[in-house]
Amino acid sequence: MGFISKIFGSNKGPLKNANEIRKSYIIRDGVSIEADERFKAWVSSDLGRMLEQLPKKGHPVDTHFLYLNIVEQTYKQRKNPKMRELFKKVASEHVSRFGSLVDPLIKDMGILPRVPTFQYLATVYTEDGEYDKAIQVCEKAIEIGLQDGTKSGFQGRIERIRKKM
Repeated sequence: MGFISKIFGSNKGPLKNANEIRKSYIIRDGVSIEADERFKAWVSSDLGRMLEQLPKKGHPVDTHFLYLNIVEQTYKQRKNPKMRELFKKVASEHVSRFGSLVDPLIKDMGILPRVPTFQYLATVYTEDGEYDKAIQVCEKAIEIGLQDGTKSGFQGRIERIRKKM
């Protein structure tokens, strides 16, 4: 048995009995802790399970990735009116809460990761003709210091939105 397995246990092999429960551990704030249900929900990619965990309290890093996974799934299905509304609701919440997630993300990851929620939400608002909302999302991304992966960044996105107005 390897060093890590001795400390944390092994997830390999069959369960010894029906009552045995495997535990998963993650590193948060430099400490190994048992993964909670919110973490397990976002890594499961099960939309219902993730939505159930969204209003519950948890570590800010897990909160960010829970939002992000829901946003990515619903954005891909945005042609479905129910998914579009769910996307807009969850993405708006993520954007409004993101300021409180910045420091924990940087502390945990060493950098501020790319956050596609901002560009996805600006895109959907633009598609829906909600140009002022789209511009506000871009301005918030600029304020936080996010990049959208394009050459012109969020500033260029704002200019393209204004042309559509």
